[in-house]
Amino acid sequence: MYCPFCGNKDTRVIDSRLANEGDQVRRRRECISCGDRFSTYESAVFNIPPVTKSTGEKQPFNPHKLRAGLMRATQKRPVDSKAIDRAIVDIQKQILHRQKTEDSKIEITSSLIGEYVMEQLRKMDEVAYIRFASVYRDFNDIGEFIEEIKSLENSSSP
Repeated sequence: MYCPFCGNKDTRVIDSRLANEGDQVRRRRECISCGDRFSTYESAVFNIPPVTKSTGEKQPFNPHKLRAGLMRATQKRPVDSKAIDRAIVDIQKQILHRQKTEDSKIEITSSLIGEYVMEQLRKMDEVAYIRFASVYRDFNDIGEFIEEIKSLENSSSP
């Protein structure tokens, strides 16, 4: 790892700890040359197959699109960015688990990802869930909103 201060390629790890609820490793490093210290974060890279859109077009999986959708749904809601990060990791794990258990060449569809997003939003924030569901399921009138809210109330009640 190059030192971000002097560019020297010799750095040493002083300390390693789990971060982000165990999804990352935080490494504290020190430059051998200038003595400055800095932190690096290491996380798993998921090998997710291409996503098949409703039009049949295939695109590489893009976690930034996932984040943008979650951020839009949770805008002005009491949901912190760590919850969104956890949701993204959980969705990626669900996709990988499905691929591993069913068939290594399984197609990942945008509709499957949409269902996983709705599942995560339902756990995080009901208003954000309804926002996302209204766009994702293309609600046409107030009746569809009411139906979804009733379904949400019924599933939330003990």
